[in-house]
Amino acid sequence: MQFSISLSLSSPSTVCRSDCSAVASNANVTLLTPPRSLRFCGLRREAFGFKSFNSSVHTRFQSSKTTRLSCSNRIAASLGGNGAPSKGFDYDLVIIGAGVGGHGAALHAVEKGLKTAIIEGDVVGGTCVNRGCVPSKALLAVSGRMRELQNEHHMKSFGLQVAAAGYDRQGVADHANNLASKIRSNLTNSMKALGVDILTGFGKILGPQKVKYGDTVITAKDIIIATGSVPSVPKGIEVDGKTVITSDHALKLEFVPQWIAIVGSGYIGLEFSDVYTALGSEVTFVEALDQLMPGFDPEIGKLAQRVLINPRKIDYHTGVFASKITPAKDGKPVTIELIDAKTKELKDTLEVDAALIATGRAPFTQGLGLENINVQTQRGFIPVDERMCVIDANGELVPHLYCIGDANGKMMLAHAASAQGISVVEQVTGKDHILNHLSIPAACFTHPEISMVGLTEPQAREKAEKEGFEIGIVKTSFKANTKALAENEGEGIAKMIYRPDNGEILGVHIFGMHAADLIHEASNAIAMGTRIQDIKFAVHAHPTLSEVIDELFKAAKMQLERIFQLLLNMCTFGSKVKADTSSPVAEPVAA
Repeated sequence: MQFSISLSLSSPSTVCRSDCSAVASNANVTLLTPPRSLRFCGLRREAFGFKSFNSSVHTRFQSSKTTRLSCSNRIAASLGGNGAPSKGFDYDLVIIGAGVGGHGAALHAVEKGLKTAIIEGDVVGGTCVNRGCVPSKALLAVSGRMRELQNEHHMKSFGLQVAAAGYDRQGVADHANNLASKIRSNLTNSMKALGVDILTGFGKILGPQKVKYGDTVITAKDIIIATGSVPSVPKGIEVDGKTVITSDHALKLEFVPQWIAIVGSGYIGLEFSDVYTALGSEVTFVEALDQLMPGFDPEIGKLAQRVLINPRKIDYHTGVFASKITPAKDGKPVTIELIDAKTKELKDTLEVDAALIATGRAPFTQGLGLENINVQTQRGFIPVDERMCVIDANGELVPHLYCIGDANGKMMLAHAASAQGISVVEQVTGKDHILNHLSIPAACFTHPEISMVGLTEPQAREKAEKEGFEIGIVKTSFKANTKALAENEGEGIAKMIYRPDNGEILGVHIFGMHAADLIHEASNAIAMGTRIQDIKFAVHAHPTLSEVIDELFKAAKMQLERIFQLLLNMCTFGSKVKADTSSPVAEPVAA
């Protein structure tokens, strides 16, 4: 193993707190209560048409206990009455934006007995459900099956013979659209069933605790801004929605180009490269930085490039900007002018059938009436503190106003928005809660998948150098995992960064089969402050992919024991020899 470096992770505290203007307490009580409902991409089980069994049983049981008056609001909300608002207000809570973040906040607010309304100017579900993670996973499900069916060697290794695989483009597109429609409908019905008022119109803040939608003005004790984001398009790029497109257009899959340039090699670009190459397209990446996949841990990125890019019909240009992109017209192809990212000199001109702009997302915060409360955005993002309280132009907290999700820029992930929304509801109902963003996992749903939580190795090294501690790194391989071998999917690695001095898990990165599912054991451990020495006896079913994570924990535990023994010897014999914690990737024996 190697030494690396990381940020210290803070645990949330639980103290009474009424609103943003309250003084933060120094209480050190850790909230360990797990969520009552399962989530997918930040959506509760109700979004898929399921009712919460525990919640309904709890409601029936509590309603029979007339002496428990404190539960009356929660019972009423659960029965669809949506509680009674605070005196002098139309609602206890108004949420502007009905995406995943707003949905999560609304449902949690109803559970807490708050009279809640959610304002949506477009369609319920926001980016994730309609133009993001939900339909994209439908397309990626198709690409995964296509890859498997097209891999003759892989099929033969199972003793299977498969005829040439093909696809119906419209059928693939319909699968993505139908999934989005189903989840959107279920999500809408779940809020209606719980009594959340869904108000149609574009929400605008008129002043403290006052919101307008359409021609109607309402008041609320607390307001949450959850307006999300839109695709970011750099200057000089002309989007026509046909041959020069954003992810919003690409998800409709109106055509599959023979050759497509993808500007940006982050999560969005990688996933679409997986889809397009599986469907027969050739792909060219255009990346402004000097390496592909700049947001990933460098070691994971190098391995992913070897598997996801090099063997496929993908080439790339790094260290260049797409300074100008002109759509195809009058029989002419899409043209892309590439300039050097440093010198700004013209380096090349590409002619392709289509171009996908995957340069990230920009917050959707215009027209919200922020000037009415003296709030100025920073690069479009609404400034907030660690409790998602909005900060005005004078650096003061705006009472009773919060912002969650992509609009605040802290972590542009659907499930992060939902977690932030739930954290805010905890605060407005009297419990201080600070979300530990380093415990929130992220995933890229390529084939194989990439997932991560916490710090990358460079981030860890930088932090450790500043704070004066060393960290260890352990790695395990999918090549010796029984389940992975049974699936002929041994390509992959898991990597954990931790502190040998106290066993704190600082970051985990996985590249391999079902990496997106495997990461949650690590993210939950970080969220709950679980140390390596606390989980060393955890039992994992055999044979499962989860044993890849189990081997990480065991390898780190062994290293901790070696370091402890070395320190003991140094104390005993006065040795000044430094421990060597470098080791190759651990490959446990497949049982």
